[in-house]
Amino acid sequence: MDDTTQRVWLNGEIVAAVEAQVSALDAALLHGVGLFETLRAYHGRVFRLRAHLERMRRSAEALKFPLPDDVYAQCEASLPAVLAANGLTDARLRLTVTGGTTLQPGEPADAPRPTVLATATAVAAYPREYYEKGMTVLISPYRQSRSNPLAGHKTTCYWPRLMALREAHAAQCGEALWFTDKNLLAEGCVSNVFVVRDGALKTPPLDTPVLRGTVRDVVLEVAAAAGRSVQELPLTVNDLLDADEVFLTNSVMEVMPVCRVERKPIRDEKPGEITQWAAAAYQQVVAAECGPEAA
Repeated sequence: MDDTTQRVWLNGEIVAAVEAQVSALDAALLHGVGLFETLRAYHGRVFRLRAHLERMRRSAEALKFPLPDDVYAQCEASLPAVLAANGLTDARLRLTVTGGTTLQPGEPADAPRPTVLATATAVAAYPREYYEKGMTVLISPYRQSRSNPLAGHKTTCYWPRLMALREAHAAQCGEALWFTDKNLLAEGCVSNVFVVRDGALKTPPLDTPVLRGTVRDVVLEVAAAAGRSVQELPLTVNDLLDADEVFLTNSVMEVMPVCRVERKPIRDEKPGEITQWAAAAYQQVVAAECGPEAA
């Protein structure tokens, strides 16, 4: 699929990507006002769509960017439609909702309508070597803070994350890990992070702040259901470097082992037993909810 054949959902219509038009006065273009979600589809089913939409709703309310209920209904309808329009069943989906056209002088406050854009592309898989030998990650020089109102939300103001990710790639790393201004481990540019120590799974709490990742939630659910020790608690760089295992989660990478933090190996520099268990358990949830035999 290329730009000439890709089709997108834009404000209730399926259109060719090259013909899709957004106003030059759109708030996302002018001010970065928008939210987005990255999702996965398996066998034509969108994984945990309602969870993604609920996260968007929480962020919209927290950021004083309330969206009408019909926008969420449109979002829910858009993803199956854009999958079908592009002939995809297994795909990476992106849902973007912006503040709509910026108000001009004299316009009534209820005039703008959010822009809703949904896209579907084939999954650009991470290298198989990452899963077999573990990813190397960089420690980002940048910091995030509770005083930043955007922290913990998936907004279209994504430039700092992309900067850090590009720096990681330039250093031959797959991801960059962010710490807070209090030197607490937070998250990756595009992922949540887990460490394993003495059999216990540990991850930064949401008020670190970190994004409440959908895959993060699944890992916490399946670990608790299996009776494994799970802790959401503040973590330091020493917790990271002294871990028995480290892994990352997001909707595209799913569960990704980390075996090196820059030049420092994690334990024996191989994907660990609990990481492999978490990856398999996640796949079981996906199969149950989105497999060919799923109800």
